[in-house]
Amino acid sequence: QVRLVESGGGLVQPGGSLRLSCAASGSTFTINAMGWFRQAPGSEREFVAAISWTGGLISYADSVKGRFTISRDNAENTVYLQMNSLKPEDTAVYYCAARRNSMSTMKYEYDYWGQGTQVTVSS
Repeated sequence: QVRLVESGGGLVQPGGSLRLSCAASGSTFTINAMGWFRQAPGSEREFVAAISWTGGLISYADSVKGRFTISRDNAENTVYLQMNSLKPEDTAVYYCAARRNSMSTMKYEYDYWGQGTQVTVSS
């Protein structure tokens, strides 16, 4: 079993930045990929970014390309999401997820989920 704990959310003005962290514990040796997803009120949970645990493969949603950066620290079993140039439409609960198989952009293919952290972009 893998436990994921997100942190770093908060309130930020448009154009600002935040860095989210996701710390994994438990059977982390089973993880092959991790991802970030987000869910705004009344909307489906959507893919934001994903990274393979060892190969450095990375994927981003078109809506965040050039603004968000996903990275990992294998020694700390932590994945980060650096979010720059934030927009009001980025407001959502952000979830970290882990997968035992190869990197995926599909939420249904992830095995473990964190509890989520709220990001609010507003002036």
